[in-house]
Amino acid sequence: MEENLNWQAKWIWPNRNGLDQVAGDREPQLAYFRRSFHVSDKSDVRLTVRVSADSRYRLWLNGESLVSGPLKGDMNTHYYEVIDVTDKLLDGENVWAAQVIYYAGRTGPASVWRSDMGAFLLDGQLADGAGNVLEDVSTDSRWQAMRLGAGAFTFEREAFTLFIGGGERVKGGDLPIGFTNVDYDDSKWTNAVAVSEIMDGMYGQLTRWQLTERSIPFMRETVRSFTRVMQASSGERTWNEGISPEQLFGVVLAPGEKLIVELDASRMTSGYPRVQFYGGRGAQASVLYAESYELPPEGDGTRHKGVRDDKEGKSLYGFEDYYSIAGVGDSSTAVSEVYEPIHRRGFRFIRLTLQAADEPVTLAGIDYRQSGYPLEELAAFDGSDPTLAPLWEISLNTLRGCMHETYEDTPFYEQMQYELDSRLQALFTYSVSGDDKLGRKTIRDFHSSLLPSGILQSRYPSVDRQVIPGFALFWLMMVYDHYKHYGDAALVKAYRPTMDAVLGWFENRREESGLVGQMPTAYWSFVDWTMAWKDNAGAPHAARRGPLTVYNLMYADALVKAAEMNEWTGRNETGAEYRERAASVREAVRLHCWSESRQLFRDGPAVEAYSQHAQVWAVLTGTVKGDEAKSLTARMLDGDGDGADLAQISTAMSYYLFRALAMTGMYEQTFQLWDSWRRQVDLHLTAWVEDPVSERSDCHAWGALPLYEFPSEILGIKPLAPGFAQIGISPVVGPLNWAKGSASTPHGLVEVAWQLDGSRFAIQVNGPAGIPVTLTLPSGEQRSFAEARELEIECDYTFNAVANSQ
Repeated sequence: MEENLNWQAKWIWPNRNGLDQVAGDREPQLAYFRRSFHVSDKSDVRLTVRVSADSRYRLWLNGESLVSGPLKGDMNTHYYEVIDVTDKLLDGENVWAAQVIYYAGRTGPASVWRSDMGAFLLDGQLADGAGNVLEDVSTDSRWQAMRLGAGAFTFEREAFTLFIGGGERVKGGDLPIGFTNVDYDDSKWTNAVAVSEIMDGMYGQLTRWQLTERSIPFMRETVRSFTRVMQASSGERTWNEGISPEQLFGVVLAPGEKLIVELDASRMTSGYPRVQFYGGRGAQASVLYAESYELPPEGDGTRHKGVRDDKEGKSLYGFEDYYSIAGVGDSSTAVSEVYEPIHRRGFRFIRLTLQAADEPVTLAGIDYRQSGYPLEELAAFDGSDPTLAPLWEISLNTLRGCMHETYEDTPFYEQMQYELDSRLQALFTYSVSGDDKLGRKTIRDFHSSLLPSGILQSRYPSVDRQVIPGFALFWLMMVYDHYKHYGDAALVKAYRPTMDAVLGWFENRREESGLVGQMPTAYWSFVDWTMAWKDNAGAPHAARRGPLTVYNLMYADALVKAAEMNEWTGRNETGAEYRERAASVREAVRLHCWSESRQLFRDGPAVEAYSQHAQVWAVLTGTVKGDEAKSLTARMLDGDGDGADLAQISTAMSYYLFRALAMTGMYEQTFQLWDSWRRQVDLHLTAWVEDPVSERSDCHAWGALPLYEFPSEILGIKPLAPGFAQIGISPVVGPLNWAKGSASTPHGLVEVAWQLDGSRFAIQVNGPAGIPVTLTLPSGEQRSFAEARELEIECDYTFNAVANSQ
């Protein structure tokens, strides 16, 4: 936690909170701030500032948007951003401008934490080259401020989506349009009021905002154009499908006319759409956001999307933002009025509806500011099967769409960070870019969600608390993944107490049978979105009757992973205890959950219900091993025999199915499992669906599995020791003739290219200098080398004579 020292700034607001609150729980408070200062010689000054707000802000200097924030935190971690603006300064008059929204009560996105009052903070001192302070520009009563009145900015009640706050309804005539410009007249604004000091607590009393410096990079923002018009009409005027959006810029609507335009961004994305107008006071505009064209939903909510960009007989479904036009835009001076939502939107398609009032209105332009985590794609993959290439590219777009200030389940529907999703997203990120900053923040986020009982919240940060007990185990697995990829002992040690708490919560619920008992009814025993459990919200029906086999096996798996991390960091006795617990849980599962007649594990000891999930986790935990594990896996996959009535693994759990196939030497069967992804390509999806049951979300990053599987299994790149201190290469050939690509490690890229030519198998490996590598050939033969540099191996694929060169 940051020491709140050496700050000159005060938290400010247009008036004292509590004295002038907006009534109702649907109206946030939207405030604006300005501060002018003079620079005599910009070549001899420097200025770095720290900035934050409650709840969200965007900051401009001299009309240029610099940063938005603060980074999502919680009641114990309130982030601030540090920016050096020296190269943005002008000789003469300069002006700060900030827009701040405070999500009063229950308004706004649930993933954005808020205290009981709105506030803005900027701390910085303009200094000369020698370090002498020329002017303190920190927030105080010298800043000018204004706040919108009641009804000027409200949220529509959220219905189509969850947790993002609903669409905006904005009265443009009440906005301080142009307030970011140096020459804006703020003479009618009032002086800001200091509502809190940085250090206003006494004798250890914590303040509302425990300040901590931002821990991840700034979001990358890029202005992009929509790629095509899907349809456009205004009265009897129509425009042909496929024209460029720019051909609509300058369209003038006479009083009373309406324009409807549907635009395609070409792929699922997220950001801030911007619509520009000339004139048209009183005109009404709305922007609807959608992931696809689809048929009208059935009475039970069942949706039918089909080919995502096929609009025949279909419509766009989503939520809308509404904007009432002030009419200040002027075509003669090319100064437009711009509407841009405050909160980031997820979309592929949008529908703009523009209704003129008593004056003509001109559509001056429309584009969007794409926003997301600056993921750097370092890894690559290609193979002899051309159907795999689009799986890689779509997976990248899906992961990017679900990476922002946290990992997100979906940018369109929720924008919430869940442990099940985040564990996989972090793994994919490590493989693609080697960047662990967001992964580290995610681990800390969930650690901070710990409840007094010892269980973690399942989604966090969130103003609404939720517990899915099994998800806490995925958090521990997330720590383990980081340990394997980065070998950071300090990180493991920091989170050992939280791991102990989570494992203790499960241990305290064990029954006389040795099984972890039924989950509390207030909690959600979710496992997977599979059709068999659709009527139980993704939870096995056995959860209603008692212990869950899957949760017990997940607990055993987490115990073994925790034991390894504890032993690695010097807590050998704790590690031994955890291994003993895991063994006893596995034994209890075998004793109480195994069906001798079915030769399968039940979903719980008291039910005759079966799933692929229980069998997969039995393999992953070593509850069954060797030939028994391979036989169990084969029965599980037998859709015409023993496995015909099993609840099927869906996208969320596919990673674990793939791991079970790898453990049993059956990984080649995964090549046909990619058909579920290939079918989505045929439907023109540009990001992966949440699940095949509801197809609610068209961008859900737990489906970006190729980003891990292709480098880790087809190329075979794995860590053999924590932090990739040793590298393993064990490619799976399957039906491919060749594959090539790379994966990220903390030491740099590992590049692999292999080829099967007739009966000859050849492989090339190039990796970081000084890192030992063990190569496992398709025959199972292992070769060890001092480093993974410029290795070339050739062998007989029929596993006879072997030749190699280095």
